[in-house]
Amino acid sequence: MAGPASDHESNREEEEAAAALLKKNYENCPGCKIALLNDTNPAIPFKLFFSVWIVVLASALPISSLFPFLYFMIKDFNIAKREEDIGFYAGFVGSAFMFGRALTSVLWGVIADRYGRKPVIMFGIGAVVIFNTLFGLSTNFWMAISTRFLLGSLCGILGPMRAYASEVCCKEYQALAMSIISTSWGVGLVIGPALGGFLAQPAEKYPNIFSKDSLFGRFPYFLPCLIISVFTLGVFFSCSSLPETIHIHDGFEEHDESYDVLEATDDSYEVLEGTLYESNMEEKEPIIETRCPSSQQSLLKNWPLMSSILVYCVFQLHDMAYSEIFSLWAVSPRKNGGLSYSTADVGEVLAVSGFGLLVFQLFLYPLTERKVGPIMISRIGAVLSIPLLSCYPLIAMLKGRSLTLLVNCASMLKNVLCVSITTGMFLLQNRAVTQQQRGAANGISMSAMSLFKAVGPAAGGSIFSWAQKRQNASFLPGDQMVFFMLNIIEVIGLLMTFKPFLALSDQT
Repeated sequence: MAGPASDHESNREEEEAAAALLKKNYENCPGCKIALLNDTNPAIPFKLFFSVWIVVLASALPISSLFPFLYFMIKDFNIAKREEDIGFYAGFVGSAFMFGRALTSVLWGVIADRYGRKPVIMFGIGAVVIFNTLFGLSTNFWMAISTRFLLGSLCGILGPMRAYASEVCCKEYQALAMSIISTSWGVGLVIGPALGGFLAQPAEKYPNIFSKDSLFGRFPYFLPCLIISVFTLGVFFSCSSLPETIHIHDGFEEHDESYDVLEATDDSYEVLEGTLYESNMEEKEPIIETRCPSSQQSLLKNWPLMSSILVYCVFQLHDMAYSEIFSLWAVSPRKNGGLSYSTADVGEVLAVSGFGLLVFQLFLYPLTERKVGPIMISRIGAVLSIPLLSCYPLIAMLKGRSLTLLVNCASMLKNVLCVSITTGMFLLQNRAVTQQQRGAANGISMSAMSLFKAVGPAAGGSIFSWAQKRQNASFLPGDQMVFFMLNIIEVIGLLMTFKPFLALSDQT
């Protein structure tokens, strides 16, 4: 009887010693505090999730807020010689943001891995405040392109936020975390244009409030940018108390040696205790030897990661091209196949879409993901998008209430499908790497995606401009060609979600 009691006492002493060692060496490590909190209190971190939501929203709002008024902005710049050429120049302004982000996203991801997620997040929020405001004050085509490029280059928020969201919760809630990010992102890409549509050219829309001689009369596209910048400034101050999630341990050159152990198993805290105790009591062998084999792989050789990034890029190319084309199509004249909508009409449609997207992503997506998985959701979204886009030229033939109803329903459904695909790809990417590599992995994802998205508006604007000049063509006249090209990209993305192209990691 003495033997088991003695063993039990010995085990208890070892556990107490390990706990004391853990507290001594890691009490100042923010990553360990988050890991310990997740293990001891595996509940949904509502407060942190809300902070994630508003930060992503602030970074997403300016991305597409310009699309409803971009047609009129380019027209005011007097750079297009013909009305049909406006879409061509609008595409370059729309692409400038994504081109800038493509050049710097990997750098921001590496910085986030080395120095922390929070500094990159706060810097990016500050960049939004400054350069989005300057874009609203643009007086010519080149100033508009320059400010959008700098905004994209210096706002490296989304990649670190995707890593951050997956680190502040248990794996059980990672689907919800990614859904929150994609929901906020999608809502931002919808509410941003809604604000742009309602608030652009305020002196014309609301002459009783804004005179033509006022600041907003002289800069007709400044008001929506200002509103977004003020909101973002509020986010900057409210998120100053966000906790860091990377691991910084005394006695290690960087923060990468020990916390790979946290990814080796779901029971990360116990593994960390055991590893630390053994390394302290037995010859102090370096913890780096206990790394997961996958953590030593080069990210570029991690095919589950790279394949999911490539699939994600194709779908994002489609989504960005669609975002610009939808707004250009809605405000273009009916004689050219458009809807002759005003910027306020476009804003109303996108506001309705944003509400539907919010409801679906917060309440239905996490449940659906648990039942069918992220890949199947992405496939279903792609399959349903194809016939939906084919209906858009037919919708343009309607008028009155039937047009309003169908445009709102089609836009809402299309945005729900787009964001569902994006959420699925987010999950696959973050589950394909360890925490040590998430910042860099999301940086690679953001750079590649931004490059594709930079092509989207430029190509979409050019195709739209070309299509409007062929209204009487025998094959796919006018805007039918535009939506046909969007469907081709969607089919390519759908085919890439199948084997042998798309590979899954062991943790998916």
